[in-house]
Amino acid sequence: MRNLERLRQLRAEALQGGGAERIAEQHRRGKLTARERIELLLDPGSFEELGMFVRHRCHDFGLDRKRPLGDGVVTGYGTINGRLVYVFSQDFTVFGGSLGLAHAEKIVRLMDMAMKNGAPLIGLNDSGGARIQEGVDSLGGYAEIFYRNTLASGLIPQISAILGPCAGGAVYSPAITDFVLMVRGTSYMYVTGPNVVKTVTHEEVTHEELGGADVHGTKSGVAHFVCDTELELFETIRELLSYIPQNCDDPPPYVPTGDPVDRPCAELEALIPDNPNKPYDIKDVIRSVVDEGRFLEVQPDFAPNLVVGFARLGGFSVGIVANQPAHLAGVLDIDASTKGARFVRFCDCFNIPLVVFEDVPGFLPGTDQEWRGIIRHGAKLLFAFCEATVPRLTVITRKAYGGAYDVMNSKHIRGDLVFAWPTAEIAVMGPKGAVEIIFRREIERAPDPAQRTEELIQEYTEKFANPFVAAERGYIDDVIEPRETRQRLIRGLQMLRNKVDRLPRKKHDNIPL
Repeated sequence: MRNLERLRQLRAEALQGGGAERIAEQHRRGKLTARERIELLLDPGSFEELGMFVRHRCHDFGLDRKRPLGDGVVTGYGTINGRLVYVFSQDFTVFGGSLGLAHAEKIVRLMDMAMKNGAPLIGLNDSGGARIQEGVDSLGGYAEIFYRNTLASGLIPQISAILGPCAGGAVYSPAITDFVLMVRGTSYMYVTGPNVVKTVTHEEVTHEELGGADVHGTKSGVAHFVCDTELELFETIRELLSYIPQNCDDPPPYVPTGDPVDRPCAELEALIPDNPNKPYDIKDVIRSVVDEGRFLEVQPDFAPNLVVGFARLGGFSVGIVANQPAHLAGVLDIDASTKGARFVRFCDCFNIPLVVFEDVPGFLPGTDQEWRGIIRHGAKLLFAFCEATVPRLTVITRKAYGGAYDVMNSKHIRGDLVFAWPTAEIAVMGPKGAVEIIFRREIERAPDPAQRTEELIQEYTEKFANPFVAAERGYIDDVIEPRETRQRLIRGLQMLRNKVDRLPRKKHDNIPL
């Protein structure tokens, strides 16, 4: 019975983490403890902890006198909405959540289990980085984690929540995972902190300015979701997982809906402005078409000229990719191309069909874009669509100009079904630019060049500012009324449910990174 009493004492000690004082300090910073986070994230009472009694084995720099149970990370498994997930939660109250060898070994074992059992892995990161006292052991521990992140990529969903500092080599594990979530005011990610930046470049910058949640949600694109509180972050993870299968072999989740398949989207009839240069919000189209108007947008504040996210059609999860005319006219630029390519590849990894809403005037011109590699980055989105084998459907709502028409899931790159609204315009470029190139000499010789230009623009518009030329050639499967969009998409997805498409045999592709 003495051992039973000892077990209970050790458990009580482990549950205290770094002690009451450090837990109180964690709360004063507006942060939850490692175990509080797990309890809020998982279904009540479902968590099963593994490795509670693990201690570090380092004897240098006085660490032999400080050997807390768990070694600064809580690991285990549980359920979210009844589905198995694996989770590790770093404990900032123990050595600042720093990663040593035993700490890393606990995470690595959990990752191996997640891959073997085909279930999502969620990391709750709150760490000061590598444990300096353990030297190369801590660096080796990080490398073991990075390696498994890479092995797990495309095999199981990996989600990283940044709930405190994340600096140096520690940022690369979240960067390899599928989704990164951050909290305003308490989450930071950077390769080198403000002090190093000041020493090397003489820039004065705060933690928030250098690597805060809003910086990564708007400028760098590192963060996919930015939340105001930890509770909001956990709710976002739960919602995100509702759209994603357990692993690459499972179909996406099905959620029964009372939203009729044949519900007409009458509000879309008047959505497209008569003036082709006037914007509208593509999210109005998305919410009108999808089940119950629910749309989980990914990276909403980064490259907002392209909208990506998850929704359901007829109960089945789909990935939405849409040009946004309300921002930069929906043009494709470097950031939008990278954002879209990453999302398309994730959906293809996990069997999630793609639905594209297209209204794109082309790629963004200018020296800045060209010098920073719009050719290379734009090719990422093209490559991602070309290699995707999941069901792929496109609706052209208005403009489909130039190479961007090809890129946005056209039939020429194996798009399965392409629909167009009567307002669709499919051409190499806009009427004015085309006329000025094709008829340059005729315009120069005309008695009234401005009038002749206007006449030619009208002729070009009548020929190409409609979808029927493309439909004649079979590049569009059907011209549909906007009110029919939901019904046609759902029926198309039902038809494509058993689609099988394969790529040529090879070791792996070489996407233009």
